[in-house]
Amino acid sequence: MFDKRKAKELVLGSLIADSYCLGSHWIYDEKELKSLPTNWEELNNACSLWHKGKKAGEFTHYGDQLYFLYQYIIENDNFNLEQYIHFWKEKMENYDGYIDGATKTTLENLNANKDIPCGSLSTDISVIGRIAPLLLISKTKNQFFQNVEKFVRATHNSSIVVEGAKFFAKVLVDVLDNIEMMEAIKERKDEFSTTIQKYVNEGLYSIEDETFDAIRKFGPACGIDEAFGGVIHLLGKYTNFKEALIKNAQAGGDNSARAMIVAMFFIARYGLKVIPKNLTKIKVQIDIS
Repeated sequence: MFDKRKAKELVLGSLIADSYCLGSHWIYDEKELKSLPTNWEELNNACSLWHKGKKAGEFTHYGDQLYFLYQYIIENDNFNLEQYIHFWKEKMENYDGYIDGATKTTLENLNANKDIPCGSLSTDISVIGRIAPLLLISKTKNQFFQNVEKFVRATHNSSIVVEGAKFFAKVLVDVLDNIEMMEAIKERKDEFSTTIQKYVNEGLYSIEDETFDAIRKFGPACGIDEAFGGVIHLLGKYTNFKEALIKNAQAGGDNSARAMIVAMFFIARYGLKVIPKNLTKIKVQIDIS
């Protein structure tokens, strides 16, 4: 159903977006953000203690987990939830990067032999930026939406995150079908709860605002209640991917989570040509053929 080359391009775009954000990820202090030893035109070493020791071209724990899903799908050519979650468990129990709350709780639940899905109740938006590999093994739109829900619930079993993931999955499919992105966002929002509609509307209303101010007003943290509006703002305000990446990264906080979602839509609409070549020097290779 879905073009596999295009799906791989989306995976690559999200990985590059995550790697670009590594330098300023989880830096919240406004003064610190403005004085970071980073070159916003390049990939940078991590500045926050959460990713201490990570070098330019590496990923945050979000990018690493996206790549784990991609590895699983390439190796197995399916998405069997129980098989995948045990693959993920082994990866994360041997992971030398940051272990976030959603991961920690999910691992605890798995080790307590709770029934799958036994994901945390985390409302972090980051998991939504990892859904692109599921396009590779989904034969229909509905199967993709079902796989997205299963994947999200595996670690983020929160109703609002599941709903948010469904929203972005449906808009992503629309964009892949050559529907104009903002048209799709505006049309799809009415299929969802008043909470999702509120997030979308607030993001749309902010498009004329400066990005730093808009994201700080929504809240630059990980939760979907803060990050969703920032994602819509970025998608509505920019047609230049590099500019969107830079402005988002400079706003700090959980900029990687926002960027990974935004990247999927830019690549779906415009292709890999929007990514500056100097940002493609990441630690893994994705075979686009």
